[in-house]
Amino acid sequence: MSLYDISVKTISGEEQTLAEYKGRVLLIVNTASQCGLTPQYKGLQELYTRYADKGFAVLGFPCNQFAAQEPGSEEEIAAFCDRHYGVTFPLFAKIDVNGPTAHPLYQHLKANAPEGQGEEIEWNFAKFLVDKEGRIVKRIGARVQPEDVAADIERLL
Repeated sequence: MSLYDISVKTISGEEQTLAEYKGRVLLIVNTASQCGLTPQYKGLQELYTRYADKGFAVLGFPCNQFAAQEPGSEEEIAAFCDRHYGVTFPLFAKIDVNGPTAHPLYQHLKANAPEGQGEEIEWNFAKFLVDKEGRIVKRIGARVQPEDVAADIERLL
C-alpha cells in the first residue's frame, strides 16, 4: 500500500485519500491544542505559508492519546487553530497514532520511517517528512521546532 492509498477524514468529516497530495513534499504532524508544544502551530503555519506555492503542505492530525491534551471536537479544534494561530494548512479528524487503534496512516509512517522504524510516537507534534514520491525521508522528534525543518524541506522541493 502506498501513502497515497490511505483514507483519512478531513476535520470537516469528508473521507478522502492522501492522493490529493501526490507530488508535494509533506510534513505530517500529530497535533494537540492543550500541550506545552501547541505553539508549534505558529511555526507550522509559517512553513506552510512560505512553501505552499512551491509544492509543500503541512498535514495536521489531532490526537488525544498524550495526557488527553486534545479533548475537543473537530469543530472546537478547527476553531481553536484558526483563532489562536491562523491555521490554513489541512487539518484532519482526530485519530490515534499508537497502539492497536493507531490509524493506518500512522501504522504506515512508523513502519516506513528511515529512523525510529516501528517505534511508537513519543508525544504531540512528532513529525514525518515525506518527499514528492510519498517516501518517508525523515522522522522528526516532537520537540524539534518547525523552523528547524526548513532546510530539509527546501532540499526536497
